[in-house]
Amino acid sequence: MSEPNNAPRLGKTLLNGIIFENPVLVLLLGTCPTLATSISAINGIGMGIATTVVLTGSNVVISLIRKLIPSKIRIASYIVVIATFTTIVQLLLQAYVPSLYDSLGIFIPLIVVNCIVLGRAEAFASKNGPLLSLVDGIGMGIGFTMTLAIMGLIREFLGAGTFFGIQVYPNEFAAMLMTMPCGGFLTLGCIIAAVQFIRSRGKKGAK
Repeated sequence: MSEPNNAPRLGKTLLNGIIFENPVLVLLLGTCPTLATSISAINGIGMGIATTVVLTGSNVVISLIRKLIPSKIRIASYIVVIATFTTIVQLLLQAYVPSLYDSLGIFIPLIVVNCIVLGRAEAFASKNGPLLSLVDGIGMGIGFTMTLAIMGLIREFLGAGTFFGIQVYPNEFAAMLMTMPCGGFLTLGCIIAAVQFIRSRGKKGAK
């Protein structure tokens, strides 16, 4: 049976990735690149956009070929598709945004093994049509990018005294701890706690 690609379902799928099933804050996926690349807002947004492109492209392709792939090699096939899009993104960044490419480093090619990308391929794209898979990729990508941007803004401002690279206050007063891995864990933990608190309050209010 073909999927009913109506507007309500598309809207729900989009919002799931951004809010209700945010890959980092709700599903707790992609923690490694989140912590490693959110030292600054620019890095976080750059990593988020790169991952969104790979996620969206691979979702659509996997959805289109899902019925042609034997079940025994489906994961390997998904990785080949994801690796192809990752390579394209890596080459484009290296050619047109070399400063961002150098800043993100090894985490660009590691998008191949990002559990958000592979997880959506297995859990969603392999079971739904290309339009829903496209919207799912965009929604999850936006949710991931928003999380990285928020974390990057907080860690950059508190840890370096800058806002998108612009010095706001002397870095002598900055908490260097926030630019370290422990600062990333602290920031992520506080944001997840805030999100869970808001979700719990919303559920209580709905009763």
